[in-house]
Amino acid sequence: MYVICNKDYLPRRSNLCGFLFTPIASARLRCIRTKEFPLKAHSFSTLPPYVIATPLIFALSFALSGCCEQNAGNLSNSKKNDNSTKSAAVLTPTSSAKNAPKSFTNSSSSLSSARPQISAPKIKYNAGEDPEFAKRKGWPVKMPAPLPGSILPQKRIVTYYGNPLSKKMGALGEFPKDDMLSRLNKEVAKWNAADPATPVQPALHLIAVVAQSDPGKAGKYRMVIPDNIVNQVYEWAKENKSILFIDIQTGHEDIRTLLPRFEWLLKNPDVHLGIDPEFNLIKNKVKPGKKIGTYDAEDINYASGYLKDLVKKYNLPPKVFVIHRFTRNGVTNSDKITLRPEVQIVMHMDGWGAPWLKRDSYKDYIVAEPVQFTGFKLFYHNDTKKGDPLMTPQDVLKLNPKPLYIQYQ
Repeated sequence: MYVICNKDYLPRRSNLCGFLFTPIASARLRCIRTKEFPLKAHSFSTLPPYVIATPLIFALSFALSGCCEQNAGNLSNSKKNDNSTKSAAVLTPTSSAKNAPKSFTNSSSSLSSARPQISAPKIKYNAGEDPEFAKRKGWPVKMPAPLPGSILPQKRIVTYYGNPLSKKMGALGEFPKDDMLSRLNKEVAKWNAADPATPVQPALHLIAVVAQSDPGKAGKYRMVIPDNIVNQVYEWAKENKSILFIDIQTGHEDIRTLLPRFEWLLKNPDVHLGIDPEFNLIKNKVKPGKKIGTYDAEDINYASGYLKDLVKKYNLPPKVFVIHRFTRNGVTNSDKITLRPEVQIVMHMDGWGAPWLKRDSYKDYIVAEPVQFTGFKLFYHNDTKKGDPLMTPQDVLKLNPKPLYIQYQ
C-alpha cells in the first residue's frame, strides 16, 4: 500500500484539499482557495512525484498529506491598510502675542493670553488595540467567576496545532516529536518573558476529525483519526507537562452525534475542545472547501452544555472551549452564546495575512462581538510568505483585550 503525496498542491491553513476554492466575500474579508491535490483516502491508482510507504497509517497520511494551511483563513486582498498607524501631526503653536513689544505689566491675564494653548496629542492605535473601542463593544465581559482549577484568565495557553500524520497541517506534525516540543517550549519562554504576570500553560492542539472532499464510507465528508494516534499525541502532551486540545471538523456530520464519541478522552482533566466553523457544512450540504461553513450560537451552546455535563459527571476542573473564526458569518448570533462556570469559551481569530490585516480581523470579528476570552493564531509560513514579519508576543500583547490563547501553525 502506498500513500500518494503531490508536491505541486498548494498547502492550506486547515487541512482540506482537492478543490478549487473560489473567492468568498464576507463583510470586509475575502478568502481565496487555490487548486490543490485531490484528497482520496481510499484511492491509490496514481503514484506521485514522491512516495512514502507504510501500512494502515499510510492511508491516513495520504488523506492528510494534501491538507494544510495556506489558503483557508487568507485575509490578504480583503482589507486596505489601516490608517491608524500614521503618526500624530506635530502641533506648532502660534500666537499674535509672540511679536508684541515687551510689557512690564504684572497682569497674569496678559501672560496667560500670550501662552500658546497646547493639548496633548491623541494616541494613535493600530486596529484591535484601542481600549476605548473595546470598552464601547462591551469589554471586559461580564462572566461567571472562575471555578477552582480554571486555566483562564490566570494563565495564557500557548499551543502547537496540527496532526502527526501530516507535515502540511501545522507545527504539531511538521517537525519530529522532540524537535516539535523543543520549539514549542521556546515559544512558551518568549511569552513568559513578554508577560511575566500571566504564566503560560503549554498545549498541543490535535486535529482529531479532519474534513474531507469525498464523502467516505459514512457519507459525512470527514475522517476520524484512529484512537491510537490520538493517544500518542496525548502522551506527548503529558510528557511535556502540556494540556491537549482535540479539534473537530464536522464536514456533513452534526456536532451532536460526533462530539459524544470523544467522551473517553474528554473525561480527562487535561483534555479540552476546539471546533472549526469553516468545515461545518451540514446545513447547506456543500462539499468542504467549496464554501466556508458556519456555527450558530445554538450549536455552540450544545457543545458547551455537553462539556458542562462532563465536568459535573467526572468532577473535573472547567473545560476550555475554542471556536475558530476568521469571517463575519463564521459564527452567527454570538450574543446568544451562553456562558457557564464549567466552560471557558475562547473566540479564536485564525486568519492569516500581514500583521495589519490580522489586527483588523481581530477587531472586526473578535473584539466587535464579545463572548468571553480571545485567541490569536500565528502562521509560521503563511503570515510571512509575502515578506511580512511574524508578529511577536510584544506585538500581540498590544491588542485589546489581550489574547489568552495563542496558537502556532
